[in-house]
Amino acid sequence: MIPKTLNINGTPKTLVVDSSATLADVLREQLMITSVKVGCSTGQCGACTVIMNGKLVRSCITKMKRVEDGTSITTLEGIGTPDNLHPIQLSWIANGGAQCGFCSPGFIVSTKALLDENLNPTREEVRDWFQKHKNVCRCTGYKPLVDAVMDAAKLMRGEITEDDLLFKIPEDGRIWGTKYPRPSAVAKVTGTWDFGADTGLKMPAGTLRLALVQATVSHANILGIDTSEAEKMPGVHKVLTHKDVEGKNRITGLITFPTNKGDGWDRPILCDEKVFQFGDALAIVCADTEAHAKAAAEKVKVELEQLPEYMSAPAAMAEDAIEIHPGTPNIYFTQGVAKGEETAPIFDKADVVVEDDFYVGRQPHMPIEPDVGFAYYDNEDKLIIHSKSIGIHLHQAMIAPGLGIDPEKLFIVQHATGGTFGYKFSPTMEALVGVACMATKRPVFLNYTWYQQQTYTGKRSPFLMNVRYAANKEGKLLALESDWSVDHGPYSEFGDLVTIRGAQFIGAGYNVPSIRGEGRTVCTNHAWGSAFRGYGGPQSGFATEVLMDELAEKLGEDPLELRYKNVYRPGDTTPTGQEPDVYSLPEMIDKLRPKYETALKKAKERSTDEIKCGVGVSLGVYGSGLDGPDSAGAWAQLNPDNTVTIGNSWEDHGQGADAGTLGTAHEALRPLGLTPDQISLVMNDMRKTPNSGPAGGSRSQVVVGQATKAACELLLAGMRKPDGTYRTYDEMKAENLVLKYDGTWTAPATEIDVETGQGSPFAVYMYGVFMSEVDVDMKTGKTTVTKITMVADVGKINNKLVVDGQLCGGLAQAIGLALTEDYEDIRKHSNMKGAGIPYIKDIPDDIELIYVETPREHGPFGAAGCGEIPLVSPHSSVINAIYNACGVRITHLPARPEKVLAGLEAKK
Repeated sequence: MIPKTLNINGTPKTLVVDSSATLADVLREQLMITSVKVGCSTGQCGACTVIMNGKLVRSCITKMKRVEDGTSITTLEGIGTPDNLHPIQLSWIANGGAQCGFCSPGFIVSTKALLDENLNPTREEVRDWFQKHKNVCRCTGYKPLVDAVMDAAKLMRGEITEDDLLFKIPEDGRIWGTKYPRPSAVAKVTGTWDFGADTGLKMPAGTLRLALVQATVSHANILGIDTSEAEKMPGVHKVLTHKDVEGKNRITGLITFPTNKGDGWDRPILCDEKVFQFGDALAIVCADTEAHAKAAAEKVKVELEQLPEYMSAPAAMAEDAIEIHPGTPNIYFTQGVAKGEETAPIFDKADVVVEDDFYVGRQPHMPIEPDVGFAYYDNEDKLIIHSKSIGIHLHQAMIAPGLGIDPEKLFIVQHATGGTFGYKFSPTMEALVGVACMATKRPVFLNYTWYQQQTYTGKRSPFLMNVRYAANKEGKLLALESDWSVDHGPYSEFGDLVTIRGAQFIGAGYNVPSIRGEGRTVCTNHAWGSAFRGYGGPQSGFATEVLMDELAEKLGEDPLELRYKNVYRPGDTTPTGQEPDVYSLPEMIDKLRPKYETALKKAKERSTDEIKCGVGVSLGVYGSGLDGPDSAGAWAQLNPDNTVTIGNSWEDHGQGADAGTLGTAHEALRPLGLTPDQISLVMNDMRKTPNSGPAGGSRSQVVVGQATKAACELLLAGMRKPDGTYRTYDEMKAENLVLKYDGTWTAPATEIDVETGQGSPFAVYMYGVFMSEVDVDMKTGKTTVTKITMVADVGKINNKLVVDGQLCGGLAQAIGLALTEDYEDIRKHSNMKGAGIPYIKDIPDDIELIYVETPREHGPFGAAGCGEIPLVSPHSSVINAIYNACGVRITHLPARPEKVLAGLEAKK
């Protein structure tokens, strides 16, 4: 231990610190300065950025023994507060810079240091700064952050005023369709928005800190787990194994399809008989400190019998492969497609046929905030679990039998969440903290390292696809055949659903009269498959959108015009035989066409022998909802001060559930003349909020939005007087009228048939047309996306800031999927840099969004969802642009430089 005197945000502090502790540890755990976030813990993300003696440092890798006495430290708390916002924070709010908000403190501190040094930076200088200082954002696509810096600099230079940046409610009082700031924005830009790890630091005395013992092989029989040495370690309260689990020790996948050959009870909470994947949880150490827990976890001895590791679908489908789950075949679900006439005769007679094989891999979600959660018993002896869950009611049903607890005594609360992008559609640590709390009867807290985030949580399920098109000489599509295998890892939850997405979206966007295909879900020993933004769409869209370019080349047609010829028009149907909800794709292509022609001309002019420039296009379609009659609930309540409170479980990945709820409710309640601050939100707490369903599949704005609208309309009807005016709270009470109304809504949709793939699975769809402009370095093979354009039809827009942010962020993740992101090599890809997370210079600053707002009949006030569509197929446009630039066609993602170089060599 060493004494230190530091100047923290202008105030001297004398401390005694561990010399090996990091500055982040001291700031967070000793001084409770929780604006300093810890993401990667390895200096790769910048969430922990502070200013030390005028220079930026990443506090998670700055050891206290290197921090001198008298050092001056500035954190976000020293820059601005909720009642005294700094111009940077104000600009961050105005530009939608804080989505999940986890990276925002680091970016704002970094921006302060930049503007202290250079108050008039160019956009490229801002990008260079964030690249140099390793500030990473997974939500925004970076462009809104650069916009925020530029506006902040203008404000600080006196070129604009605060009034220019502050949102002004229009004269009609309406915020629907505007850039009204999300309700959580002020807290996020000031560091007062407590994420799970922040709340964990503030848990009561006696809270046990947990550490996992994880498998370091991918498939093995468990011969024994020896915890005796670990139990003797300092501070250890208890070491838990499967023997300490009171229930079935399984997380159920809630299998609903009778043709599924599994039963859904295949994921252990704590492994008992077998290890199924690298990173599986084998034991939990419960101790007084995290350091003690982790030290003891190293002492747990596990004896294993190694088994064959099937790390891909082809390996697990091989004839000599053993069953990973004895009694259940490795191919456990099959989905067919049969639309229109038989395809074989059509292919035999077609003028043109194109066929290719495609692979979209195990994309990691890579939130900057690792998974985190805690659990405790309340005063009524109910087990309360706080986590990043985006399906609180769903997860209660999935884990209660495994824990051995009555569901009525288990409640899940979603705490403030630093991004999930879908991985939290599955329970991750919920059952683990539940087991620990039940076994110890003490509050417990578990915070994954970023390595554990990668090795324990689910990833995008890889698709291996063979697809072929038949067309006539005029370029009209006649038939489509597809075969796809889904590598879903060892656990079956939602594996059938993601496989069904192939039937729904391979070929989506085009009128294809005849389709035949078959897909299958395969159990493997690689990372288990969980939902990821787009959920089956990026895999499906990649195959058909790259193949469309191959068809255009074979026909000698322009790729955009070939698409225009074949997109949905009245009378056409989707691959599932459903009539599209709107027919806006021709208009969307019309809007893109002049920009496409300009881009092609520019690419030709810019190309040199060293750098080849290219342009690629693609389109995408995705549903807003869960399959079939998807339902949600919400409530609306009139308060004594004549304000209204809205309650729902619209879980928030960081996408803006608060803004979505507020905008929808405010629009529905406009007859009352309420201002936005007169509507309060109660969200995502099972003790208080109804079952609104999980936040996935871009369903929330549509399904939860409709339920919220319904609740508001019921409240208005209850308040309405015979003369058309509205009662006050006092008048309602005087007449003994109901003050709280429950609203529900169910989508008018049907599940598809598992044999034919036919049905009407979604009431509302989203549409996107994408154009990527790229530079390919002919010496290195490196591809740089210089601009990306999206024409989007997501219905009528609720909140422009939120939707812009969703589209920019999704496009950035699509670029990552196309070029860098992977989780194939477990050891190499278990850190941010290795997994290929895009830094700011990997994403173009030139992102153009063009909207076609076609009202949706079944969306609240005409809205559709928006979260999935920006990641459904823009990666295809990147790959198509690479081919346009240099003639190399990549069909196995990601298109890393070595693949492009290999393609160039093969051309020679």
